[in-house]
Amino acid sequence: MVKVKMNVQTAYHGELFRAGKVYEVDEETAKRWIASKLAIKAEEE
Repeated sequence: MVKVKMNVQTAYHGELFRAGKVYEVDEETAKRWIASKLAIKAEEE
């Protein structure tokens, strides 16, 4: 699982992911979203 910070609002598996918030998604989804600028990789805290 990878933490991403959303750039846009989207629905994912029935949940609403809001822009500016950090969510944990599987690695394949994270790669696609980062490549298409829907999200950025969240900084590890």
